[in-house]
Amino acid sequence: MYTAQGTLDRSEAIERYGAMVRRVAHQMIARLPPNVDVDDLIQAGMIGLFDAMSRYDAAGGAQFETFAVQRVRGAMLDELRGADWMPRSVRKAQREIEQAMRRLEQSLMRPPSEAEVAAELGLDIGAYHRMLGDARGSQLLYLDDLGDRDGEDSWLDRNEVGDSDDPVGVVHDQRFRESLVAAIENLPEREKYVMSMYYEQDMNLKEIGAVLGVTESRISQLHSQAVARIRANLKEWI
Repeated sequence: MYTAQGTLDRSEAIERYGAMVRRVAHQMIARLPPNVDVDDLIQAGMIGLFDAMSRYDAAGGAQFETFAVQRVRGAMLDELRGADWMPRSVRKAQREIEQAMRRLEQSLMRPPSEAEVAAELGLDIGAYHRMLGDARGSQLLYLDDLGDRDGEDSWLDRNEVGDSDDPVGVVHDQRFRESLVAAIENLPEREKYVMSMYYEQDMNLKEIGAVLGVTESRISQLHSQAVARIRANLKEWI
């Protein structure tokens, strides 16, 4: 990967590890709103790759690709932190969907269908799908969820995380995990497949769409909807 003069051969690095950078970018883009350009992430990731090449020490024991993936992800996150990538509209759309799902689950005693959620929001199914598209980039936890009412004190400041000998912390963590597992198990089958393929099998949205026979944008909608259902079921935690 180096020239005869001892400098980085960027062409060879791109050919050898470019696919890895693109894979990380496409995995990350599914969790981000539509205004984020995947090419910007790939460009930042390539900078992270070159940084990894200059810093890698084989004597450290880690394989280069393992080391490089961390640098690539870090560079992409730095790029996102430096940009206003989470518009308020994204969070607003997500929370409106969550609230509608919560009301319907309480009244129906089962997960509501897309048509039922759309009707609860006063939308036709096409408008609801567009709203799900706007909510792309939704997460299980937002930083705002962890702040106090004035937004000045973070959850971590108010709840010190103890060592492994803190039984209360362990119990709370176990309860959250159990609640999360239950929320995932309560998902409709297709959404459960999407979450499993994305988070367990590291498949990107295009690959999942090919398996399920739908478009990439439809998988993005199903992902946003699944996260909204999970957040609605974890209301006591978040």
